[in-house]
Amino acid sequence: MFDTTKKIGVLGGGQLGKMLCLEAGNWDFKMCVLDASPDYPAANYCAEFTSGNFNDYDDVLAFGQDKEILTIEIEHVNTEALKALEAAGKTVHPAPAVLEIIKDKGLQKNFYQEHGIPTATFELFKDEKALIKAVEKGKWSVPFVQKTRTAGYDGRGVAIIRTAEDLETKLLKGPCLAETLTPIHTELAVIAARNANDEVEVFPPVEMEFHPEANLVEFLICPARISPLVAAEAEALAERVIRTFDVCGLLAVEMFLTNRGELLVNEVAPRPHNSGHHTIDSAITSQYQQHLRAICNLPLGATTQRTPAVMVNLLGHPDYSGPVLYAGVEECLAIDGVHIHLYGKAVTSPFRKMGHVTITADSVEEALEKARIVKETLRVIAHTQK
Repeated sequence: MFDTTKKIGVLGGGQLGKMLCLEAGNWDFKMCVLDASPDYPAANYCAEFTSGNFNDYDDVLAFGQDKEILTIEIEHVNTEALKALEAAGKTVHPAPAVLEIIKDKGLQKNFYQEHGIPTATFELFKDEKALIKAVEKGKWSVPFVQKTRTAGYDGRGVAIIRTAEDLETKLLKGPCLAETLTPIHTELAVIAARNANDEVEVFPPVEMEFHPEANLVEFLICPARISPLVAAEAEALAERVIRTFDVCGLLAVEMFLTNRGELLVNEVAPRPHNSGHHTIDSAITSQYQQHLRAICNLPLGATTQRTPAVMVNLLGHPDYSGPVLYAGVEECLAIDGVHIHLYGKAVTSPFRKMGHVTITADSVEEALEKARIVKETLRVIAHTQK
């Protein structure tokens, strides 16, 4: 039921929380945010901000007491407290039991294997030493991909091991998994949404190009430059994954399209996602409004793309740290179809996500041409260099 009096609690006050609150303002929803500091991006855009630790049992439990609905903008939260709130009758989306699977990449991969969802061949290891022993015994050989089981995001927690030297210098410590280095034609993402009535809507696939050094998305292209058949297969796979996980809310499904034309699920995120930022400016329903619709069990919105779009992440310049300055904004605003979104972070550092720009145009090619100009023109710097 549509109800503007309910309090919706969000664990996490970063840029995703900010954009969720901005969207909620259109419907006068009462968004309440829990995070460490009131200078975080979402704090100025919510009805209530609570300073606390979303990984702390007591902080999460106390925060949720007067909230009717609880959701997240980051997976790494205290699920035991969310279970207690769920048992007390609070609506929690995504469900904490699902969160516990998704935030552990080992459990996530096991889930795909158990449910016949296509994914790259993998093996779990107690730590990096056990992985080295497996290599020494010939069970694994370079190249392969190592991922830490927890706490990895924004390019962290992933190491590509290509040589014997990499085994000595690049291996990440702690519980991990190894998976085959798949020959990838394109990396795709599909955002699916589901509500408690079991309605599902899926956004069109997006194509991702990554920054070679930061391992973060540099360009996001929609519609993806793939065949209609592959696009339909990707959408069907995303719908299958969200139904199998039984998630209410959003589920961003990252996939590999291999050189042989196979689609393999890489990993998922049960929340608004970087790969859906462009929907604010280019889709009938933004991912943020869709998440609110889903967690409140409202009818889901149309996911049709109104115009081709390319999204550029605004990353902190590698040579600067300190109070942020944005150079080249005026020049970019003079370009038709440029939509600049700054997250409100006061301090920049190398490759920190500081904002994004969506470029809309009549064609992907035109949007890409403008996006390359934006990337070269708009720089996130500071008053002094490192």
